[in-house]
Amino acid sequence: MNIEFKSLGEIDKSSIIDLMNNPLVRRQMPLLKGDFDEKDCDNFVASKERLWKEHGYGPWAFVIDDQFAGWGGIQPEDGEADLALVLHPEYWGMGKVLYKEIIRRAFNELGVHSIQVLFPPTRTRIKGLLRLGFKKEKEVQIGNEQFIKYKLDNPNNAV
Repeated sequence: MNIEFKSLGEIDKSSIIDLMNNPLVRRQMPLLKGDFDEKDCDNFVASKERLWKEHGYGPWAFVIDDQFAGWGGIQPEDGEADLALVLHPEYWGMGKVLYKEIIRRAFNELGVHSIQVLFPPTRTRIKGLLRLGFKKEKEVQIGNEQFIKYKLDNPNNAV
């Protein structure tokens, strides 16, 4: 199996649009309202590419065996590194492999001090997240939607 981390700009727009309109994917993304069209895709890709220019990190496109599987990585959110992992349902079994590589790059290459995950309260299956070392911090509101913030500290910073 060949896994590549690429720029979102390298991915065919129709593949991103299909992913972002998948009902199973949308169920996990309460901030995604209405149909995700070509204009939304252009704005989305441009904003994610801008993060790399402004902050030196941002999300990648995941390509598995030459197929776009989803996107994710870390991106700035209110001064913190926020983890996103959005996969096409056909690739949901790849989440742990991708997560490990994202975390390795974030902590070892980018020197991120901690990573947060924001889950909507409807995501009740969190045992896996807690097993990975994330700790529940607080509830936050983003774009009129409620989220629960979980945080993972960089083990390389332990004193």
